[in-house]
Formats: sequence, structure tokens, C-alpha cells
Amino acid sequence: MFFFHFIGHALRRQTAGQFGPDLAKKLSQLVKMEKNVMRSMELVSRERMEVAHQVSVWGEACDEDVSDVTDKIGVLLYEIGELEDQYIDRYDQYRVTIKSIRNIEASVQPSRERMYLTFDSYLICKGSDKALGKQKLIDHITQLKCKDPNSSKVMVLEQELVRAEAESLVAEAQLSNITREKLKAAFTYQFDALREHCEKVALIAGYGKHLLELIDDSPVTPGEARATYDGYEASKAIIQDCEDALTCWVKDQAKVDVNLSSRAQALSMRRRSTIRNHDKGHDLTNQDLPMDHYSWGRDSNQKSDMYEEQFEDVEEASVERHPQAFRETDSCPETIVA
Repeated sequence: MFFFHFIGHALRRQTAGQFGPDLAKKLSQLVKMEKNVMRSMELVSRERMEVAHQVSVWGEACDEDVSDVTDKIGVLLYEIGELEDQYIDRYDQYRVTIKSIRNIEASVQPSRERMYLTFDSYLICKGSDKALGKQKLIDHITQLKCKDPNSSKVMVLEQELVRAEAESLVAEAQLSNITREKLKAAFTYQFDALREHCEKVALIAGYGKHLLELIDDSPVTPGEARATYDGYEASKAIIQDCEDALTCWVKDQAKVDVNLSSRAQALSMRRRSTIRNHDKGHDLTNQDLPMDHYSWGRDSNQKSDMYEEQFEDVEEASVERHPQAFRETDSCPETIVA
């Protein structure tokens, strides 16, 4: 099972960014890598629950105190597995938000290509450098003006240049605005989920240590009997307290408090003040409204999700049918440069 899991990871890494517009390839790689992270967390969650069950099974044959405590420890470990399941759901929110940035980048690609490529009777400029493509077009217009100032081609090319540049400016501005908004939202999802998960795991660990105090680990001499175990009610109470603490946990009661140094706090406040002063001069009410040329709404996201799910079904089926074709991945790990 681990072999197929590893092959699926390698296949997703290798195929990430191979399809779709160039502008969205790097973020496509990130989205695929995050999918691998989620698959790994799902595997850890399932195995954590299996370990919890096995701890309880092993303790059944031991003395009363060990049997009771290991049974309750199994409950706590299983709870950690369920918390990891919940964390995966929150982590997927982060990943889906990052994916929406990728979809927006893919939608902006046509406007960039129109800046790179302008046609007369043949291709004039082509390249991945926007400034270079624009300069080539301007040089070409200048040459035409020198040869024939009254040529109709000059007017056509100038109009095409102005139109493509205006369209690109609008698209780039929307991409910049929405990217920042979605980036902050995505990592807010992740950091809030991570903080909640870690705080709750820390709570479980604390109650687990209280359970261990119920075990009498004082040495006995051969033939000496240990005192009768009377900690059943105590162990039940500890588990109940743990469940209550997890249920009542809220972010405002988090134990870990992050404090910035005086220098970092001053610099951060200065940066936030700069942002607020800059925003006062701009009306961004309609910044998220899509242009006529692009589909940045729900349909685009649904099509992208549908394509990705179909592709993943195909790749997983391929791994199951032809595992030999991917065995070389074990000896030659793929390195992805972000």
C-alpha cells in the first residue's frame, strides 16, 4: 500500500504544471504538492486510529491498572486521529483558496499573450518577456512610419497596441488585487487550523500524562502483590475532563501567545499605517467584478476541479494497473524546482 501511495505522490509531482497556461504552472505545482501533503495526513490519521486500537488490545492482558490506563490512552490517541481528520478538512480550505489564485492566473494568460503577440500579415513579436515584446512592436511601428508614414498598417498596429496594453493593465490590476486577498485568506485558514489543532493535541497530551500518574510503578519484590487498583473512576473523570476541554476550546483561550519584539512591532505598525494611507485614495468597490473577456467565477473553478478529479482518477488507476512502469521512481526521486 505504501508503494502505491509513494507512486501516486511521485506521479502528481511529475505531472504538476505540465498542462495549462505558463503563468499558472508554478502555482499548479504547489497545488499538487499540497494534495500530496493531504494524502499523507490522511494516511497518518488512519494509522493513528489503528495504533490507538492496538494499544487498548495489548493492555487487556495486563494488570488492572495497566489495562485501564492503556484503554483510556487508546481513547485519547483515537481522539488525536479524529482531530487530524478535522485538520485535513480545514487544510483543504486553504488548498482550494490557493487553487482559486491558480485559476485566476490561468484566466489572465490570454491578455498577456495578446501583449506578447500582435499579428499583421505574419507574427511580429513573440516571447515570454512582456517588456521585450512591447518594445519589438514599437520598433516595428517606427520602422513602418519611416518607410511609409501614410501606411494603414501603422494605424492598425498602433490601435492594436493601445487596446492590448489597456486590456492587460486591467487584467494585471485585478490579478494583483485578488491574489493578495486570496493569499491572506488561504494562509489565515491554514494558520488558524494549525493553531487549533496543536492546542487541542497539547490538551490531550496533558490529560494523557495525568492518566499515567494512575499507574503504580513502584518496584515490588518477587511474590509480593501490588495494591488493589482503585483508579477506574479517576480515569473516567480524566477522560471526561479532556472531552469537555476540547469541546469548550476557543481561539481566544489559546495558551500560546505570540509577542513581537519592540522593533518588529514598530516596523509592522509602520507598514500597516502605510497600507491604510494608500487605501484612502482608491475606491476598490468593484475590483472583483470579472471582465467580459474572462471567466473568473464559479464555472471556471468547477471546470478546473472536474478536470483535476478526472486526471487524478486516471493517474491512480494507471498506478494500480501498471505498477512496474513507475518502480524506477524509488531509485530516481524527482526534484521539483518551485
